[in-house]
Amino acid sequence: MRRYLMALLLVLPACAPQVAQAPEARPLLRETGFYPATPGLEWAYLPEGEALSSPPYRVRVEGPTVFLGQEVLRFHAFGRGEDRIYFRQVGPSGVKLWGFQDPSARVAFAPPLLEYPPEALLAVGYRWGGSTEVRVELLTPSGQEPLAQGTLSYEMEVLEEREVRVPAGSFRIYRIRQSYRDSRSQDVREVWFAPRVGEVRTREGRILVERNFQ
Repeated sequence: MRRYLMALLLVLPACAPQVAQAPEARPLLRETGFYPATPGLEWAYLPEGEALSSPPYRVRVEGPTVFLGQEVLRFHAFGRGEDRIYFRQVGPSGVKLWGFQDPSARVAFAPPLLEYPPEALLAVGYRWGGSTEVRVELLTPSGQEPLAQGTLSYEMEVLEEREVRVPAGSFRIYRIRQSYRDSRSQDVREVWFAPRVGEVRTREGRILVERNFQ
């Protein structure tokens, strides 16, 4: 049961996934938030080293909703068969992940997982983390069925700040190590976050190739 729980969490992923079709021609949006979260924003990613002609994964901010009684924002990750909604709160206290859902299952965190700290604290050497209870439910035509429950510990650390160049452009990023641990296993990932841009490299190793905002 716990192995299933960790397997679900390892595909957790904050800015990640569209379909293999040409995007619509749309004007660029404007975004000023340190952690971009305006409805309509969209990011496109490809696995590191993959040809730019490949169909991308996309992430889109769909707007406000309610998740387990909390007012949150829907982030839709989709593409190449992926279809997942992330439920986040973005504000002065940072970015909090309350849970995520795909067509067959729902995962909830209590308390929410702090993905990014308040803007003023994000600097090289800063660490944050905590522990959260994870509840996994199967989604069936008749409702929800409990599947697994357990404790997840996590720790984030800003390793460095540097300039990087990716297909979407050049960005000043914070390189952040993310460690997740339950009673049986540990998983370590790395993300690159650029203020007012979002994730330039996701924890799955996908690189930003396009965005619809400045």
